[in-house]
Amino acid sequence: MIADQGAIEHCQRRQPYRIINRMVERTQSVLDGVFGAIADPTRRAILQQLGRSPARVTDIAKKFPVSLNAVSKHLVVLERAGLLRREVRGREHVCSLNAQPLREASFWIEEMRAFWEERLDALERHLAAKRKRNA
Repeated sequence: MIADQGAIEHCQRRQPYRIINRMVERTQSVLDGVFGAIADPTRRAILQQLGRSPARVTDIAKKFPVSLNAVSKHLVVLERAGLLRREVRGREHVCSLNAQPLREASFWIEEMRAFWEERLDALERHLAAKRKRNA
């Protein structure tokens, strides 16, 4: 029982576990939406296009070998993920990129990279020490 308490206190003091706590605090649905949206190559191409400049829905659709309706469905997915802003100007819908959710996803990925790098470095040190003891 005392060893368990010591392990718990040790875990609470270590930086990687604070990273996990911050990840839990981050809205998972936002990340799920972003990763789901960018999983599709057509949607990634649309985001790249919008990263250069805002565009009308019809102009976006011209660049893809699919129907306007299919492109509109992709735009809805991007909009729900918060990656796209749509402005109605008369009969035209002008879309622009909202990069903030991508920044949040990038931050989460960086946290994961740092966490796993530290864990793998610790494993490497442990294995090296074990090899030294056994040699």
